Amino acid sequence: MGLANAQSPSPSAAASASPAAGARTEVYHVHFNHAAPGKAAALADFLKAPAPNTPMPGHGALFRHDDGAQWDYVGVQHMGAKATVEASGNPRGPSMSGLSDWHEDTFVNGPSWDEFSRALGLGDKNSSAIYVISVYRAVPGKEDALEKFLSEPPTPEDKVAGQVLMQHLEGAAWRYCLIVRYASMQDYAAGTAHALDGMKKTDSGWFRLRDVVSFHTDTLADRIAP
Repeated sequence: MGLANAQSPSPSAAASASPAAGARTEVYHVHFNHAAPGKAAALADFLKAPAPNTPMPGHGALFRHDDGAQWDYVGVQHMGAKATVEASGNPRGPSMSGLSDWHEDTFVNGPSWDEFSRALGLGDKNSSAIYVISVYRAVPGKEDALEKFLSEPPTPEDKVAGQVLMQHLEGAAWRYCLIVRYASMQDYAAGTAHALDGMKKTDSGWFRLRDVVSFHTDTLADRIAP
């Protein structure tokens, strides 16, 4: 994915997957990008293009904003067991200049590529899946409680087809990034209706989350690569 062009992480700044992360044994590069006016289509083409220095070619996904936070695209690139940023990296060149007005890069740890790809349905080229991409920052002292909350398996009523939880290593101010896949917009709507009904109870997930999170955003997105 071309998202590596924006930061040029080669296999550095010492981002590595920690054994303490349990199943999160791999490093991923999460890249949020907002297009310059009139350049959204061109930026998408740029981000889809393979970067020459990508350590894991073909191990990435690009999502497009539908509703939510201010970004237009988020790319997630698998880096392997570690990632390195070098001073002689790849600065934003002429091909990128003028396409984007801001971007944000974060290294995270996550599951194996096979698990990541399976959970997010990357092998289905004709999928009508919809995704909710969320970032979270915990209330001080409640990071473990937030991770436990985000790691809870969805109920059948939630209609979740797969999900991946990744934890910040280096970069932005958020601590966790959660990507949830729904097989269709209809399943997403059904899950949302279930969640709204649950909000009538003060012990529901909506209220429990607010006990442990100081900041979060949720964005509805579709996948445009692969």
